[in-house]
Parts: sequence; structure tokens; C-alpha cells
Amino acid sequence: MKFLVVTGGTMSGLGKGTTISSIGVVLRAHGVRISAIKIDPYLNVDAGTMSPYEHGECYVLDDGAEVDLDLGNYERFLGVSLCGEHNVTSGKVYQQVIGGEREGVYLGKTVQMVPHVTDAVQRWILKVASRPVDDSRMPPDVCLIEVGGTVGDIESAVYLEAIQQLSRKVGLQNFCLAHVSYVPFIGEQKTKPTQHGVKELRGAGLAPDFLFCRSEQPLTEAAKQKISLFAQVQPEHVFSVHNCENIYKVPLLLEDQELSTRLIQRLGLDSKELQSRSSSAVSLGGWRMMAERLLMASPGSPKSVCIGIVGKYTGLTDSYLSVLKALEHAAMEAGLGLALKWIESSSLEDEKGEGYADAWKALKSVDGVVCPGGFGDRGIWGKALSAQHCRETAKPYLGICLGMQTAVIEIARSLLGLREADSEEFNPNTPHPVVVSMPEHTTGNKGSSMRLGKRATIIRDKHSLTARLYGGEPVVDERHRHRYEVNPQYVQQIEAKGLKFVGQDERGQRMEIAELQDHPFFICTQFHPEFTSRPLRPSPVFLGLILAAAGTLQDRLKQNGGFLRPGSAYAEHMHS
Repeated sequence: MKFLVVTGGTMSGLGKGTTISSIGVVLRAHGVRISAIKIDPYLNVDAGTMSPYEHGECYVLDDGAEVDLDLGNYERFLGVSLCGEHNVTSGKVYQQVIGGEREGVYLGKTVQMVPHVTDAVQRWILKVASRPVDDSRMPPDVCLIEVGGTVGDIESAVYLEAIQQLSRKVGLQNFCLAHVSYVPFIGEQKTKPTQHGVKELRGAGLAPDFLFCRSEQPLTEAAKQKISLFAQVQPEHVFSVHNCENIYKVPLLLEDQELSTRLIQRLGLDSKELQSRSSSAVSLGGWRMMAERLLMASPGSPKSVCIGIVGKYTGLTDSYLSVLKALEHAAMEAGLGLALKWIESSSLEDEKGEGYADAWKALKSVDGVVCPGGFGDRGIWGKALSAQHCRETAKPYLGICLGMQTAVIEIARSLLGLREADSEEFNPNTPHPVVVSMPEHTTGNKGSSMRLGKRATIIRDKHSLTARLYGGEPVVDERHRHRYEVNPQYVQQIEAKGLKFVGQDERGQRMEIAELQDHPFFICTQFHPEFTSRPLRPSPVFLGLILAAAGTLQDRLKQNGGFLRPGSAYAEHMHS
């Protein structure tokens, strides 16, 4: 088992997640099986209760773990399915150590950061690193480990010590350290921030094998030589990670600098074994084609669509990162440019409110609408109004989780005449609770108190648009994150008005997918399809939305024998 650890220096937000994911893509293209672990030094146990404004979206894994959005990057880039234990947080580690102390595990010793916490971190990494995470179901060859934060942060110190001890435990021939640093341009490219970052690393007992230098322009040869000299890293191990037109070009940028050759050599990977696997490995051809498609189809090109995102947390776009990526994946496969308009749902409600006219102007101007998930009653009626607008104007609409629930509320009020219809989440005393809580998922704590993770959905209507989007599959697995559901007592009345619940859970009691009849594209899902969208295999419902917004969905279905077949655009470029 080999370990490749990535740290960051100077400042946060350098793109460590994209860099480590791109490293994985490059290695994977050469037959290397990859896993990934993210270390988050914060004291939260997980990301489930963190504000989207503060930390971006909460990403949900197959096992229901609520984790940092970087794990979404890993899954999307590397084509793997991770579990909650691939996200190490200080909250989890301290909980484990303190729990062990209470149980007498340490036999009366004074429990300290070193060795007890550092040992716990190492045990965690060694236990999780060898778990199969891809379709081969074979143990990974290399585990990528991202240490969150920056070198020098007080919260990261214990993890750097643990990593230093781990390097000795597994042997330096099985361990490699890469450091991501910023090279600013002030008249010339400045190397001091990188030098200081490396100095901090050395103070923690770690020496980088590779340096990935983030910069606006390609790293000059002079800057590269200077960094190599002062950081004591071979010049060919200093990589320029300058700004690209899109993040999908980063793996190609690194491979153009012969990253795979350097890494395979440094880690001592068996080149003959890798060569035997390379024919079935996912090549960089698909990535190259995808990056070119995104580059050629700019938002302003004639072949483009404009999608409105009606959300509650539009002040920070990272709150909807997976939704953005899913739209991007779909637009790339469709060969379309993608323009986005952010519409704050609360701005659609009050006619006298600031931003009302602009919000409605934006909603009316877009080609399609995504109404993503959320919590709380702020801006709820604005979401419902966006669903009503799309329903009445035949505009493509995709409602996700809360976006499905608000669409159901709107139809109950507008078409069933139940003026006080509501969700128990917003009005516990409503006489018409068309959306109700799930008692088995209600606990005193907020953390992990929802229906979470991958669940099976049975598509009961084989002739529905949803069934065609999912390739006629009778069962689809998607990820969930919700406490509330459509009230089964109102299903028959709602279906009589044209909103058919074409997908249900295995017991037929939970409404999972709703589809409006006699509408070009009005689909709502209780699950979160954005979490399973991949660059080379877009989410079926997102691809359907993009094509419907462009007016080409029916043409695509006809071309593929009545089915959507996401990913078919890249099929011939997938393998070397």
C-alpha cells in the first residue's frame, strides 16, 4: 500500500481538492487503483450541522455520511464510492480517544496528543486506506490523503505529527508528500511564500517530494529553479498548476508535465502490473474531449442554455456545488454552453420587497429551472411560486428534495383548492399536511437524524419520462437527505390533478419521484441526484433538464431507441 499525502501552504482556497483529485485521475489513467481520505481539523463530528454559508454544501455518501464537499470532488474525478470513514475530523478522533479513556482502554495512562491522538489518526488511516472503493472491488494501490487547512495552523499540528510518524511506520519507499503552494505575481513570480511553507513543513519533520505551484500564469523556469534550490526538491518534481480555462484541464496539464512517470517512479509502483491493467483503465481521452467541449461551448455561444437556480443560500455558490457540477456535466455531454442565473427564493415573494422585480425577470428569462434542497421556512413560498410558473408556462423544472415538497404544496393549494396546505416543517398545525415528518428519523439531536444515504427507488410507471431517462431500469439507487416526505394520504388527490408519483420506495409508501403529465419536463425527486452525477456519466435527470431546456430531449431519446443513455457521448474515448 502506498500513501500520497497532500498539504497546503500560505493560504486556504488554493485548490488542494482539485489538485489531489487531478493527481488521482492521472494515476488512474495508468491503471493505478486509487482511494482518498480527507482530514478536516475542525471539531465538528461531521458536516451535517454546519451552515452552508460557512462551509459550503454538505455532501452525502452512499452510507449516509454527511461530509466535506471535497469528498464530492474525489468521487466525481476518481469514479469511486467513498464512505464516512474516508472523512477524518477532529470531532471523530477526539470522540474516539475520549471514549477509549472512559472505557479504560489506556490502562490509567495520561492521555495526550502524542502518542494517543496521533496513534488514533494513524490507525484510522491504515484501517480505511485499503478498502476497495471502485468497481473492481480490489484494494487500492495508492491512498491519497488531503490534510485540510494550511501548514502552520494550530489545528493541523497534531495531524502533521501523525503523518510524520506514519511515514516512518510504512517506510519512506511507500510514502510520498506533495505540497501545494501559491506563487504570486508582483512584477515577477515570487517564491518566498513557497519557501516559508516548506520551512513550516520541515519544522514538523516532513520534507516534500513534490511541489505543486498555484499561479495565474505558467511557472517560469527561473522561478522553478529557485523553488527547487531553496525547497531542496528536484526541478522535475516542481509542477506548474497555473489557471486553466476549466478544472477538467488540470489532469491534462499535470500529465503534460509527466506527472504520472514521476509518481510511479517515486512510489515504486510495478510498471508491468500497471501496463497489464492500462487497457481497461479510464484514459485521459474522455477528459480531453470533455475539457474541449466545455471550452468550445461558452455561455454566450448560440448553442447554450440558461438555467435558473431558485435557492435559499444563493449568497455562497458552494452551497450548491454538486448541483452546479451536475449541470456542468450535463451541459458538456449535450455539447451546450451553460449560463446560470441565481434567484433568491425569498425575493420572489414580496411584491414590495427589494429585488422582487429582478428575481421575477430572471425567472421568466431562463430556459429551465432547478429548485434544490434546503431547510427552514424562509423563502419557501418563493420556491413554490417558481414551480407554479414552470408548471403554467411549460418551462422545464427539476425540483430536488425541498424543491419537490414545495411543488406538491403549490399544486395542493392551486389545483386542489387546499389554501392552507403546507408542510409540518413550516406549519405543524396545518389542517392539510401534504408533507409530513418521518417519525423514525426524529431524534433529540440534529446530527444524523435524517433519512440518509443510498436507497432504492422503484420506478412503477415504465412508460414515464423518468423511466426513459434512467434507461428503463426498474430500480435506481440514489442518495437521500431529508426528514420530511409527501403525505401518502394526499397522493391520490394530487395524482388526479396530473402530478404522478412514478417512483416510490421498495415498500411503496414513500413518494420518491413525481412527474407532471402533459408537460415537456416537470420532474421532482425526493432524493439528491446531484450527488451521483459524474463528469463522464451525467445524472439522467440533470441531462434531461438541460436537453429539455434546449428543446432537444425528444430528439436525443429517439436517437437512442427511446432512452437517454448518459455518458454515451464519451464511450469511445473512455479507454486507452
